[in-house]
Amino acid sequence: MSRRRSNSMLAYSMPFLPSLTRRALLVGSAAAVGCTRRRGRGFPGYAFIANAGAGTVSAVDLNAFVLAKQIGLDAAPSSVLRSSLRPAVYVLTPESGTVWEIDATKLAAARRTRLGGPAVSMREAVDGKSIWVLQPRALVRLEGGRLRAVESIPLPGVAGDFDLTADGRAAVSFRQERRLALVKLATGAIEHLIDAGCEPSLVRYQSDGKQVLIGSRADRSMTIFDTASGRTAVRLPLPVEPTNCCFDSAGGQMFVTGPGMDVVVIVYPYQTEVGETILAGRAPDGLAVSGTPPYLFVANPASGSITVLDIDTRKLVAAVAVGQEPRRILITPDNRYALVLNWQSGNMAVIRISAFTARRHRTDPAPLFTIVPVGAQPVAGAIVEVA
Repeated sequence: MSRRRSNSMLAYSMPFLPSLTRRALLVGSAAAVGCTRRRGRGFPGYAFIANAGAGTVSAVDLNAFVLAKQIGLDAAPSSVLRSSLRPAVYVLTPESGTVWEIDATKLAAARRTRLGGPAVSMREAVDGKSIWVLQPRALVRLEGGRLRAVESIPLPGVAGDFDLTADGRAAVSFRQERRLALVKLATGAIEHLIDAGCEPSLVRYQSDGKQVLIGSRADRSMTIFDTASGRTAVRLPLPVEPTNCCFDSAGGQMFVTGPGMDVVVIVYPYQTEVGETILAGRAPDGLAVSGTPPYLFVANPASGSITVLDIDTRKLVAAVAVGQEPRRILITPDNRYALVLNWQSGNMAVIRISAFTARRHRTDPAPLFTIVPVGAQPVAGAIVEVA
């Protein structure tokens, strides 16, 4: 969606301010949410947004919905993890192979660790005490308290993606080798090295860890493996290239989007079957789920909008114009706001989730609450509650 069309939608939501420029709108929004902060209507914490184009992390005050600080890094960040044990986030800059810890109370980098080579991705261990970083040829464990590398597990190939279980295991994919490794992290032993039968591009464990799901963009499939035996349970053809995914709160439904069709594919991991496909706007991309109400939020970069679906009824709840090229969505822990990262326009759109059910007339508050500038090409984020 063009910037002009996005602004016209904002003007439609607020008909008494038809001539506002984008800058005036942002200033007005910041002033308006000053009252919001005094009334405690926002979320008591910060959204930390990684900006790949700027090489920064933006700290957005979610109580006032304003940019609080820009934190500079040494390279473009790709992912952000919230620490489950302290008010902090971890940020990965894959090209420099650096993991940063940012203090959520001081809004500053507390420490960083260089891994001595590029990295692919990272995940926090379930106990919160370690950060596992995937490098092309190794899994590296960082001790969370000191952010120091304490262990490295060599891998039998060039790794592409990985996931962790609660009982201390990892699944690592190797696209070129068309294989999947199931690793016991406590010993570093590879329990199963599996011929995936495809080029794996996406790896996710089922919530109980008993099965691992492998998406292949090359052949548009989702293969489910039994983790105890390493055997293939089923290979499911998909109408899209599985690129983005998320689970519902119970873990019984996996939502998948990717190039191929303008739909969300619903996979039932426990039943090992594809349930259905649902139209979800134009070229669906990033996904997020709210708990109460149970909504699925789908980013539509090509149209500059967000499609919202009711998970229980499969019905369309709303389509909201948010900005230029939305790709990632965050949900605040209180399920009150959806935060949409607009890659091209470099801002974060804030959507009031309650407005979808409360709005009955044009004069009622619109779902698009405000827009906060964050930086060039926002790609990921995490939310930290701060007392």
